[in-house]
Amino acid sequence: MWSQLTLKFNPRSKGCYLVTSEVLQQIGPTIAKCKVGLVHILLQHTSASLALNENADPDVRTDMKMMLDKLVPENMPYIHTYEGPDDMPAHIFFFKFINFI
Repeated sequence: MWSQLTLKFNPRSKGCYLVTSEVLQQIGPTIAKCKVGLVHILLQHTSASLALNENADPDVRTDMKMMLDKLVPENMPYIHTYEGPDDMPAHIFFFKFINFI
């Protein structure tokens, strides 16, 4: 058996978010039928990234956001600002940290 789903998420501001419960809520009915399986997640948006990390301490997300803001600051003189000052940094994040989970 195989299945393909498109997951929907509400828009969020820039940051690091836990989405595990939202993913499980959306795929739950499908995976409930499986005893073993493999999940591939492809993020189709060009200004967002997915990452796996631990969830023992919420400070990890705070520190990650602080470090990412330092690596790709919003206050650079970017030319591509049509969608706002955070748009080009988001594209750079995606380019630097692109991944398929």
